[in-house]
Amino acid sequence: MSSDSAPGRTNDAEDDERHTTIKVVMISIVAAIGGFLFGFDTSVINGAVKAVTNQFSLSDGLSGFAVSCALLGAAVGAWFAGRIADRFGRKSVMVVGGLLFAVSAIGSAFAFAVWDLILWRVVGGLGVGVASVIAPTYIAEVAPARIRGRLASLQQLAITVGIFVALLSDKVIADSAGGAENSTWLGWEAWRWMFLVGVIPSVVWAVLALGVPESPRYLIAKNQTERAGEVLRQVLGTRNMAAVQRKVSEIKMSMRREHDPSLRDLRGPRLGLQPVVWVGILLSVLQQGVGINVIFYYSTTLWQAVGFDESDAFTTSVITAVTNVVVTFIAIALVDKIGRKPLLTVGSAGMFVSLTVMAIAFAQATGSVKEPSLPDPWGTIAVIAANVYVISFGATWGPVVWVLLGEMFPNKIRAAGLAVAAAAQWLANFAISTSFPALAGLGLQFAYGLYALIALLSFVFVRKAVRETKGRELEDMDEEAPAATVR
Repeated sequence: MSSDSAPGRTNDAEDDERHTTIKVVMISIVAAIGGFLFGFDTSVINGAVKAVTNQFSLSDGLSGFAVSCALLGAAVGAWFAGRIADRFGRKSVMVVGGLLFAVSAIGSAFAFAVWDLILWRVVGGLGVGVASVIAPTYIAEVAPARIRGRLASLQQLAITVGIFVALLSDKVIADSAGGAENSTWLGWEAWRWMFLVGVIPSVVWAVLALGVPESPRYLIAKNQTERAGEVLRQVLGTRNMAAVQRKVSEIKMSMRREHDPSLRDLRGPRLGLQPVVWVGILLSVLQQGVGINVIFYYSTTLWQAVGFDESDAFTTSVITAVTNVVVTFIAIALVDKIGRKPLLTVGSAGMFVSLTVMAIAFAQATGSVKEPSLPDPWGTIAVIAANVYVISFGATWGPVVWVLLGEMFPNKIRAAGLAVAAAAQWLANFAISTSFPALAGLGLQFAYGLYALIALLSFVFVRKAVRETKGRELEDMDEEAPAATVR
C-alpha cells in the first residue's frame, strides 16, 4: 500500500510546490509594482525638466532642486514607512504608497508655479520612500527561502522597467506635441501629460495591493496566529498543519518583545546602533556612492564628450536603461545559486576597474572642463567602460542590495531597520547627485576617480562585514548566527 501511495504523495507535493511558486510569484509581482513606480517617478521628470524650467523661468539652481527634491521626500517616506508598516500592516502601506504616487502625478500635472510643483514632487518622493521599504520587506516575508533572492530581485527589475517606461512615455508624448513645451491633447502642454501618465500604475498598485495576503510575520506580531498560519500554508504549499504550526512557533520565538516595534529597537553597542543596522546603512550608502545615478542623470555630458550629438541623448539614455533591465536577469538567475556576497564582490571589482578606466580616459580630454572632448581611442574606451560599469552595477549591486536589505534584519526589527537603511540610501543619492556638477567642474576624471575609490571600498566592506544569507530562513537572521551558517 505504501508503495502505491508514494507516487500520489509525490505528485501532491509537486502540485503544492507548483501552486505555491505561482502564488508567491504573483503576490511578489504585485509588491514589486511599487518598484516600478519608484523608477517611473524618479525618471519621468527628465523629459519634462527643460519645459518646466522655461515655463516657470527657473534658475539653474531652482531647476535642479525641482528634480532632486523628490529624493528628500523619499528619505522622509522611507524613514517613517517602517514604523507605519509595523503598526498598520504591509498591505495598508502599499495602498497608501499607491495613493501618494497618484496624488503626486495629478498635482504635478496641474502645477501652476514652481513651489506647487516642488510640493507635489516631494509627495511623490514620499511614495518612492514607502515603496523602497515596503516592497522588499513584504517580498522577503512571504517568499520561501529557496527562491527568496530571485523574488526579491523583482523589485530592482521593476525599478529598471519603470525608468525605461518613463523615458519611453516622455518620448512618445513629446513627439506627439512636437516638443515637451507644446500643447497636445485637451490643449495641455506635453510635460503635464508626462506626469499624469503615472496615475495609471499608481491606481493599479493600490487596487492590487488590496487583494494580496498580509505578511505572516506581521500577523504573528499582532497575535493573529490563525490568519498567519493560513497565509503560511498557502505560500509554503503544505497540507501538513504540524509543519505550519512549527513555522508559526519559530517566527514567534524570533519576534519576542515586550512592546510594539519602534526605532528604539535598533539601538545597540556600535555607535548607538546594532551592528546589522550599520551594515544595512553602509550597504545603502555604498550602493549610491559608486555614482550609478550620475550615469542616468548626467549621461549627456559623457556622450557629447565622446562625439555624440545632443539630439541623440534620448537614444543613448534608452540604450542604457534597456541594458540595466536586461542585466538584472543575471542577478535573478544567480542570486539563489551562487549567493549574495559573491555577486556583490564581483560587481565591486567590475565597477572599480571600469570607473578607473573612465577616470583615466577623461584625464586625456581636451577642450574646456564644461565641454570636454576625448581624442581617439579614448572616446571608444570611455563608452565601453561606461557600459561595463552599468552591467557590473545592474547585475549585482542594483538588485542584490535590495535583496539583502529585505532579508538581513531579524524579524523584530526588519521593517524599522530597512526604513533607516533606505532613508540613508536616499540621502546618499541626493548628496551624490547634487555634488556631481561641482566635481565635474574640476574635471570628470576627478568625479569618476572618486567613484572608483568608493567601489574599491565596497569590495573590502562586503568581504569583511556582509554575511551570506542565501538559503537561510528569516528566523535565523539574528546577531549571534555565524556568518557561514546556511540552511
